[in-house]
Amino acid sequence: MRVKYLAVAGILVLGLVPSAAASQVQGPATSGWVGTWAAAPAAGVAGTDNGYPNFSIRNIVHTSVGGHEVRVRLSNAFGRTPVLFGRVTVAVAAGPDTPQAVPGTMRTLTFGGDREVTVPPGADILSDGAALTVPRDGDLLVTTYTPTPSGPVTFHPLATQNSYFTRNGDKAADESAAAFPEKTAVWHYVSGVDVRGAGLRGSVVAIGDSITDGANSTWGANLRWPDQLADRISARTGVLNAGISGNRLLLDGGNYGVNALARLDRDVLNQSGVRTAIVFEGINDIQQTPHQADPNKIISALKQIATRAHDRGLRVLGATITPWKGWGSYTPQLEETRQAVNRFIRTSRLFDGYIDFDAVIRDPADPQRMKPEYDSGDHLHPGDKGFTAMANAVPLPGLRQE
Repeated sequence: MRVKYLAVAGILVLGLVPSAAASQVQGPATSGWVGTWAAAPAAGVAGTDNGYPNFSIRNIVHTSVGGHEVRVRLSNAFGRTPVLFGRVTVAVAAGPDTPQAVPGTMRTLTFGGDREVTVPPGADILSDGAALTVPRDGDLLVTTYTPTPSGPVTFHPLATQNSYFTRNGDKAADESAAAFPEKTAVWHYVSGVDVRGAGLRGSVVAIGDSITDGANSTWGANLRWPDQLADRISARTGVLNAGISGNRLLLDGGNYGVNALARLDRDVLNQSGVRTAIVFEGINDIQQTPHQADPNKIISALKQIATRAHDRGLRVLGATITPWKGWGSYTPQLEETRQAVNRFIRTSRLFDGYIDFDAVIRDPADPQRMKPEYDSGDHLHPGDKGFTAMANAVPLPGLRQE
C-alpha cells in the first residue's frame, strides 16, 4: 500500500492508496546493527593536501537510539592518498558541548582486531563492535588520531555543533577536556555510528540539502527536523541525517557534495539497518546557478532514487519542496518548476507515500512564501519552529519500524 499524506488547515489526514511499488518492498536483511547517527561526507577540506599529521580530533555526535554495543564508520571518500588512523576511540560525553568523557566509558576501537587501520582513497571503513552503553538522545565523542601525512581530509562542512581537536599527538584515549584546546565547526573523518541492542528495529535515512542539514537552526541544540523526528519516533528506530548543505540532485558542487544520485549508495542504501528513505531534494537544482527550469529532469532523478531504493527493499517517501519566495534567486518562472515537481511528488505512484512539507510550511496568505513564524529570516531556510512543524508532519505509520 502507498501511504498518502495531506495537510488540510494544519491537520494531517492519513489515507492509504494502492501502489505497485509497495508490493515489491520486502524489507532489507539486517545484521543487528542499526544506525544511530550519520553525517554525509561532502568534500575534502581545502588546503589539507598533507592531511592532519599528529592531530587528534574529537567529534561530538548526537545519537537517535541507544544500545549496548557500538561501532563507527570512518571515511576517506575525498582523500587522494591513504589515511592511517593510529587510534580511534569512542566515549560518552560528560555533557553538552564538551570534549570531556564520562569516566570509564572510553573505548579504543579495533578494525579486524587491529588498533591501527589504513583507509585507501575513496573508501569508508567500519570498526569492530565495542561494548558500551550508548544513550538514546545523547552525545558521543568519536576521536581520531592521524600520525602521518595524508589528504585531503574528508569532512562534513555544516555540523551546527562544536567539536574539538589538538595538534599535539595521540590524545584519543584522554578523558579530559583539557587535552582538546581548539574548536572546529565541522565533522572530520567520522561519517556514522551504529549500535546494537535488544529490540532495535532499523533506521530511517533522510537524504536532502541544507534544510535537512539544519542550516540556521540553533547551534548545538540538535533541532534539525530529523533530530526532532527522532524525538517523536519509537526508541527502537534510528534516524540518520544524510543532508548536505547546497546539495543537488543533478550536479556536483564543491563543498556541496556530489549529486544525490552519485552519493545515494554510500549515504542512504548502505546505512546500517535502513528500512525507510525520505527524499527531500530539488530546491537547489532550481535556485542555484545554472538553474534547472525543466521539472522533468528533476523528476527523472527522483524516479531513479525511488527505483534504486525499492530495489534494496526500502520504503521510500517523497517530500514536497518548501516555499522560497523572497530568496534572492526567486522568479515566477522557477516557481512554476517547483510546483510541477511537487505535483509529481503528490500524485506519483512510484513513492510509497509523501510528506507535504510545502503545505505545512507555506503561508496561507501567500503560498509561495513560508509562514513568517517558520522562516529563519532568509525566506529559504526554516528556523527551529519551522523544523518542528516539519518533524511533526511526518506521520509515524508511514515509516517502516517493524
